Amino acid sequence: MSHAFLSQVPLFADLSEADLERLAQAAEELHIAAGEVLFDEGSPGQHAYVIAEGELEILKAAEGRQVLLAVRKAGDVIGEMALLEAAPRMATVRARTDGRLMAIPKDSLDRLLSQSPGAVNRMFQNVLSRLRDSQTMLRQSEKMAQLGLLTAGVAHELNNPAAAIQRSAGQLTQALDQLVAGIGRLGLLKLDPNQEAVLAGLTERARRHVTQSLRISSLERSDRSEALASWYADQLGKRAQPEVIASLVDIGLAPDELDQLAQTFSGEQLEVLLDTSARIAQVFGLVPEIGEASKRVSTIVGSLKSYSYLDQAPVQSVDVHQGLEDTLLIFNHYLKEGIEVHREYAEDLPRIQAYGSELNQVWTNLFDNAIQAMQGRGELRLRTRQEGDWVIVEVEDNGPGIPEEHQAKIYDAFFTTKPPGAGTGLGLNIVYNIIVDKHRGDIRLKSQPGRTVFEVMLPLQAEVRD
Repeated sequence: MSHAFLSQVPLFADLSEADLERLAQAAEELHIAAGEVLFDEGSPGQHAYVIAEGELEILKAAEGRQVLLAVRKAGDVIGEMALLEAAPRMATVRARTDGRLMAIPKDSLDRLLSQSPGAVNRMFQNVLSRLRDSQTMLRQSEKMAQLGLLTAGVAHELNNPAAAIQRSAGQLTQALDQLVAGIGRLGLLKLDPNQEAVLAGLTERARRHVTQSLRISSLERSDRSEALASWYADQLGKRAQPEVIASLVDIGLAPDELDQLAQTFSGEQLEVLLDTSARIAQVFGLVPEIGEASKRVSTIVGSLKSYSYLDQAPVQSVDVHQGLEDTLLIFNHYLKEGIEVHREYAEDLPRIQAYGSELNQVWTNLFDNAIQAMQGRGELRLRTRQEGDWVIVEVEDNGPGIPEEHQAKIYDAFFTTKPPGAGTGLGLNIVYNIIVDKHRGDIRLKSQPGRTVFEVMLPLQAEVRD
């Protein structure tokens, strides 16, 4: 490939004919087929590439998927950032079409930059522009990943009460059908006044005593169920339905009470009476279950609304404890799998002026990092306190810690200790920007094996800025 082509590339426009010729001689012409990968994210970099023909995709692995950052075309230079930083490739490059490239060795690129101030300036502008573009794309990807995490967490939390409502509603429908049938059968029994009085007392007892099941141990419930089933078989000559026995236990009936009822009612009357009483207990037992499950749904929706600061101004008076708790709810599914949360909240912690929804992004990122560091099992400690004009929040985990050589870089954009695809390298960068740049606060790290603490400092009264 002649130096005539290189002279048309903006990066090399200021080079002399002799330098262009040397660069052309050092370069190697490559052909790449559509769909072929030129290099992978995380691989070492030995060459920069000038695209002569075709199109190449720049792909960044993030949260288990690949994000398309850019499409490079003829005349573009790619792969130079890894050479400048002497770092692994930050992205994967794959051919969108068949292409032809010029591979420039690292030493030739280093010599070029040392001899041409114009090339240095163009390289700096090129790298800065690409960093900005990549950061914008990956920030959007990070937000989508957080949205996915939020959705998954809320969906899981809603699933349990929603399933309980659906299950209880189905059981309630069945119990009501059976209760209506039982009432019809009672009407045909032609009870005398004394029997009707006993019936009224038993049905009222069924209505009032359905909560007794909460105060009976599993062993005691099993013993009572077995005793009632035996009585049913011996005295009525029938096998009672399990749900009827369970409801009679809830009512608190015992075999000796059934013996007394047997003296007042005939076998047929007693069977209908007990079945109807059991159905009444079922109905009045299911209604509170539906109410509690509905209340749980309402609580989750309320917490989600509070988490997102829906229908509120961007800057408001923020209850830090409420923000922490709302965020914990989002992670509840992950926490209850093996992470114990310890709260050491200061009493009467004052509210602060802040961007509430963005502070919750901070807690989301810090909690997510802690959970991943502990691999889903460990202890998460949350501490709050006031020091003068500052509110301090500490998020501590007992994971393996952050190596000392990495601690100075953790807030840098794209820096990550995770393998390619496991993170964007923007989570803590977003945290830093929200706390330091937007709220004029501070964030500090203390980490050693078995203990990592992020200390967030937020001013009580601050002129937050965009």
